[in-house]
Amino acid sequence: MAGDERKRKRWSQEVTEHSNALDLEEDVFLKDDPKAVARSLKASAEASSRRKSSPFRSAMSMLTFYLNRAGRNLPEERKAVLEAAKNELRELYGRPRR
Repeated sequence: MAGDERKRKRWSQEVTEHSNALDLEEDVFLKDDPKAVARSLKASAEASSRRKSSPFRSAMSMLTFYLNRAGRNLPEERKAVLEAAKNELRELYGRPRR
């Protein structure tokens, strides 16, 4: 692995683990239940006093960021759980499913 590629991987891992906007539950993205992932992200977003946008947008942004950064290395089953978590998050906030 080239030095630049390692730095990029460390950068995205650092953001996921130490976001300045949300304090995430440990291993939240490893949960098998999409509803549990969504509930955890919602709780983190609503508890945060450092986020810059609405709790919904903060939670969805973190989930999307993780999928975009880790997505190419995730098994299809894990991607499916996290994609389903997006709809669960929308439902928790009274937004339409996609």
